[in-house]
Amino acid sequence: MSRRRTLSIALIGTKFMGRAHSNAWRQAPRFFDLPADVRMAVLCGRDAAATREAAAKLGWENAATDWRAVVDDARLDALDICTPNDLHAEIAIAAARAGKAIICEKPLARNLREALQMVGAVKSARVTNMLCHNYRRVPAIALARQMIERGEMGKRVYHFRARYAQDWIADENFPLVWRLQADKAGSGALGDLGAHIVDLARFLVGEIDSISALSSTFIKKRRSKPGGALRTVDVDDAFCAIGKFRNGALLNLEATRFARGRKNHLSFEINGSGGSIVFDLEKMNRLRFFDRRDRAHAHGFRDIIVTEPSHPYLENWWPPGHLLGYEHSVIHTVADFVCAVVSGKRVRPDFEDGFETQRVLDAIQRSGAQRGKPIRVSR
Repeated sequence: MSRRRTLSIALIGTKFMGRAHSNAWRQAPRFFDLPADVRMAVLCGRDAAATREAAAKLGWENAATDWRAVVDDARLDALDICTPNDLHAEIAIAAARAGKAIICEKPLARNLREALQMVGAVKSARVTNMLCHNYRRVPAIALARQMIERGEMGKRVYHFRARYAQDWIADENFPLVWRLQADKAGSGALGDLGAHIVDLARFLVGEIDSISALSSTFIKKRRSKPGGALRTVDVDDAFCAIGKFRNGALLNLEATRFARGRKNHLSFEINGSGGSIVFDLEKMNRLRFFDRRDRAHAHGFRDIIVTEPSHPYLENWWPPGHLLGYEHSVIHTVADFVCAVVSGKRVRPDFEDGFETQRVLDAIQRSGAQRGKPIRVSR
């Protein structure tokens, strides 16, 4: 009888995403029949005391502060990267060279050059790689994809429009954190929020052919700390873009961190020849669906409550009507990653997907800098 495999995991990053991923590593083996056991071996962060405290609280066996030593540890099988964007490329390339499977938070990189290097590294090393666009694994969004593939939207998609709105930096006194600095983040709302809706556009409708965009930085100087010197904000606060998919559908995107009252408002609408789908992350357990085949007296949008065992991922959770939350999408991502590491099969989105999304982000950034000049994305 063959011995069951154990995957030893290291996670780099202890803040918001580090906590979300830690929860996913704890919960995935408890709710999914995974093909391997999971060992939460090492949590790595900058501050030794804070990392030890986080490791104990979040369920990691050990704490470390040197990510290079973690990458070089031959006892570890996979690396989970939850750092600021400026470290994604360096860590992922080193991990690939060390033969580690890699899951990385989005966006893949700060720019196209880094993204291309990361793709080259995982291809050369032939290691399993995945980008954590966890919204693909919200059951309602996964169901929307299935409905489109089954033809329930008709033979053609005409429109995809998405908005991702938050308000956490709308206060002019909010400090200059790393997400507002181009050398660390690469871009602002574009990479932070826009990466998600570009990935969903590609996931649900297809590859993007061309794009025209405008962007703005509303508050151009901020202080790193109260009483500190004013420093320039060199990333976008918001952007809007229109474009066209390769299949002819039209694209409309907006992302902002200046929408007062919006905390994490990701919404999209897809219009096809046979129907329409509407999704709102703040009501993440439901889809609104219009089907042109409905009888005349029943015409209108209907609600689909996405909690049935037949819906994606939900046979592993609660009885119908018992709702899921944000954290479940990360658990689903980790579960699929483990299956891919063991099987050796491609898991999406991977680094190549991240590169394709980065190409769209780059086009939006260049178009915005040129006052909306149309940019061709297709190669």
